Amino acid sequence: MPADFVVHTGKAGPDAAGDRGWLLGHFKPSGDPRHSTDVEIKWGVHPKGEERGRWVTGERRTALQVLISGRFRLEFPGRTVVLAEQGDYVVWGRGVDHSWYAEEDSVVLTVRWPSVAGYRADAPSDGAVDGAAHVPVGPVND
Repeated sequence: MPADFVVHTGKAGPDAAGDRGWLLGHFKPSGDPRHSTDVEIKWGVHPKGEERGRWVTGERRTALQVLISGRFRLEFPGRTVVLAEQGDYVVWGRGVDHSWYAEEDSVVLTVRWPSVAGYRADAPSDGAVDGAAHVPVGPVND
C-alpha cells in the first residue's frame, strides 16, 4: 500500500447531510480521499412526497440508483420505474432525461460517472432537494 494512502471513515447520513447528500465527487476538496473526478456518490434521504422541481435534461453522466429503503419512482421519457424492494436499482446513460418522486420516505444510493466539474443542479426554487435541471455553470459544489 502506498505511504500516502489515506483511510476515511464516516456515517453516510450525517456526512451526506452536510453536502446535499454527496459523499464523493469532484466537489470535495483536493487531498480529501472523497475527492474524485471519476465518480460521484450520493446518499439521498427523501421524505414521502418529495420530488424534483423539474426534469433533468441534457444529462452528461451515466447513473446508477439503488433503493436502500422506502419506495422511489423515477420518470423517464415514455417509461416509469418504481424501486419498491431493497436492492432494486436502475441504470441510465448520458442524454437520458429524468425526474423522480418519493412515494414513501426513501433512502437511495446514487452513483454517477464521470464527476463533471462545473456541472450541477441549480438551487431549487420550491425547496426540493437537488430539484432543478442540470445546467453547465462555473466551478461550484454539486
